[in-house]
Amino acid sequence: MFAFTSNRDGDYEVYLMNADGSAVVALTNNSASDYVGGWSPDGQKIVFQSDRDGNSEIYVMNADGSAPTRLTNNPSFEFHPMWSSDGQKIAFASNRDGTTRSM
Repeated sequence: MFAFTSNRDGDYEVYLMNADGSAVVALTNNSASDYVGGWSPDGQKIVFQSDRDGNSEIYVMNADGSAPTRLTNNPSFEFHPMWSSDGQKIAFASNRDGTTRSM
């Protein structure tokens, strides 16, 4: 399975699909922009970036899209989350130091 971001339904959401491109399923469905970061090493969770609470924050959800949980809560812009190789930590980029973001 692949997790990916697409705006195929009008705004950016996180989707899953089989390696052959079949069985595309939306994991998120809201008016916010959601961008996939990556799978946890055990394949049970997906970390992603979302502006669903009015600011770009880091979230984690189960691999089936259930139980999205916000991990950060800061007025800065958080983006590009990824799991550590042991699955114990999540790294992400931020403009908390006052620099201008670029993507």
